[in-house]
Amino acid sequence: MKHFLRFLFICIVISIAVGYYVRTDDYTTGNKIIGFTVLFGIFIFMPLFLYHRWKGKNYKDYMLSEENFKKMREKGPKEP
Repeated sequence: MKHFLRFLFICIVISIAVGYYVRTDDYTTGNKIIGFTVLFGIFIFMPLFLYHRWKGKNYKDYMLSEENFKKMREKGPKEP
């Protein structure tokens, strides 16, 4: 999955660069390429990336609940 995400990211960057290059000659086609790339990045790449990063993690560990406040108070401030 990690290599697949890297490949998709590189494809997105290349596609945006191609869109800007094409935009110098044909403005509407360049904008379409950039627009479709942004849509692909938002609706395809970002959910896959978030799923990969959050897989196997408990979201409650990152929430500010009363239990987590209690844990933070027990540990106290970190000494430098």
